[in-house]
Amino acid sequence: MTVSEIAYLMIGAAAGGFINGLAGFGTALFALGFFLSIMPALEAVAVTVIISVVSGIQGLWIVRKAMLQNPKRLARFLVPAVFGIPLGVVSLQQIDVSMLKILIAFFLILYGGFFSLRRTLPQIDRPTPMIDCTVGFCAGILGGAASLSGALPTMWCSMRAWPRYETRAVLQPFNVAVLGLTAIMLIWAGAYHRQTLIYAGIALPTALVAAQLGIVVFRRLKDETFRRLLIGVCFLSGAILLLRELL
Repeated sequence: MTVSEIAYLMIGAAAGGFINGLAGFGTALFALGFFLSIMPALEAVAVTVIISVVSGIQGLWIVRKAMLQNPKRLARFLVPAVFGIPLGVVSLQQIDVSMLKILIAFFLILYGGFFSLRRTLPQIDRPTPMIDCTVGFCAGILGGAASLSGALPTMWCSMRAWPRYETRAVLQPFNVAVLGLTAIMLIWAGAYHRQTLIYAGIALPTALVAAQLGIVVFRRLKDETFRRLLIGVCFLSGAILLLRELL
């Protein structure tokens, strides 16, 4: 492994870990581009999933109280997602994944751009169990089909007038659970061979430190600032995803 490869690996791990610690999602969108420059796609995804899950577990600790206070809210997103993931995997044979990613990227850019320019954000504070379940189910399908399980929950949760810890108490465990299932599938597919584990062993410490830095910043944010951060990350994620697919 060359010095430049190690540099790409650590930069990607730092970027992915920091955004995970800060926002509770987004590791793949920020790290995968660096990893794909030095390793095959399957290995890159496998390493990304590992640092996403482990970094996410750190984030779970800071929202543990909010999770326990409202477990039904999380379940409305997570349980339907579990049923959606296999449908997404099955649909890989019937859909153009690249086109799906481009459509999602445009949607993220439009959403993020529109709400970033608004002076006031939506204040949806009433219970919406059916919408929550629908978002979770569709997110599971997108996760199985295109590894984009976090897009819809992030957009929907950023429109809710929830405190930042409550918002993260949905996004963080949702992503950890979905990516944990993805990791099991990758183990079954034989993705974690010797070289993949070497890459992961180098990337993981960097990602963990960067995630802690992201958590420190998150603790200092105000609720309104965190909501705007989620919207901004949606826009940036869409732009990165679009550029990756087009180039």
